[in-house]
Amino acid sequence: MTDERNQASNRSTPVLSILKILAAIAGLVVLIWLGRQLGSYVPQFAAWVESLGVWGPLVFIAGYAIATVGFIPGSLLTLAAGAIFGLLQGTIFVFFGASLGAMGAFLVARYGARRWVEDKLESKPRFRTIDKAVAQQGRKIVFLLRLSPIFPFNLLNYALGLTKVRFRDYVMACFGMIPGTFLYVYYGKALGSLAAVAGGVQVERDAGYWVVLSLGLLATVVVTAIVTRIAKRALSQGVSAQEVSTREVSDD
Repeated sequence: MTDERNQASNRSTPVLSILKILAAIAGLVVLIWLGRQLGSYVPQFAAWVESLGVWGPLVFIAGYAIATVGFIPGSLLTLAAGAIFGLLQGTIFVFFGASLGAMGAFLVARYGARRWVEDKLESKPRFRTIDKAVAQQGRKIVFLLRLSPIFPFNLLNYALGLTKVRFRDYVMACFGMIPGTFLYVYYGKALGSLAAVAGGVQVERDAGYWVVLSLGLLATVVVTAIVTRIAKRALSQGVSAQEVSTREVSDD
């Protein structure tokens, strides 16, 4: 009877794993869809913030953080910050709001799904080794990822929560968002009004745009090279460790 129960349990484990994966994917799709839907209310939110006076910055920062966790695209909010608060204050408020939201998404992924990821990595020692190796240079890697325009900001926050990157390194690396934030806030200030931002009026892409874009693309190449090098080194060390372990078992 015990053997039959164990066999039934072993058969059900892959099914449960597949169901969990499907549930996670479905949840992510729903979250992204809701974020897109709620994104249409960003102009109204920005107009409300503009009318709040001294409380506007606090409400804006809180709203930006919630939007980040909720997969609501932040580009329009960033442009709105430039139109409402100006270049310096707009950049500061967006940075704080985006950083708080990024921390929230990271923690949701870290404590909501990291255990499941670790369970999966138990049967894949090579990937576990790479995950650990990447964490050792987490601050540098996350900083470069923040500079890169290739990786979606909201999705990246959750993805990094599934790695072993230390939280303090993740927080420090948020400063990598500043160049892109500054550029978008500048464009919002150049548009000059919420009506122009909400209407999708285009600002001419000046030299600053191409400089930030080039910096981001360079960061993409560098972070790819670093992760590839770390992965190769970790795999090499993992294989060497396995060979040593095999020899020790054979000697015994």
